[in-house]
Amino acid sequence: MQLEFWIPIVVSLLLVVLFETDILETGLLSEDKGSEFVMTSVMELATICFIPLALYLFRFKKIHDQLCSEKGERYLQKWGTCRLALLYVPMVLNTLLYYLFMHVAFAYLAIILLLSLCFVYPSSERCLDETDGRNS
Repeated sequence: MQLEFWIPIVVSLLLVVLFETDILETGLLSEDKGSEFVMTSVMELATICFIPLALYLFRFKKIHDQLCSEKGERYLQKWGTCRLALLYVPMVLNTLLYYLFMHVAFAYLAIILLLSLCFVYPSSERCLDETDGRNS
């Protein structure tokens, strides 16, 4: 799960480097204001919904019961990946959209999602706490 945590961050940083060094062209979609409005609205809603969902995912009764079961490690991998994906997919997408539209809202959303990843960092201690049910 450590790899699942770090790869999207590296991908986002790689996008930043590629766009900032003009290897990839910025602002390709900056003239399309209709698409910019729709994408901004969708990404803002996704960010607002996905952050609390990711933070509280393991507290839902069904998921918590699965994590505390005999097969808790298997479910931890499944739900841990889901939890990380709720944050890193929109983070990478916001990073890309920032450079395509050059609209600062996407950059702010990506930064907020990056900071939110700190709260779900998959350390071995946290994983043990969550599978043992001590984090209820």
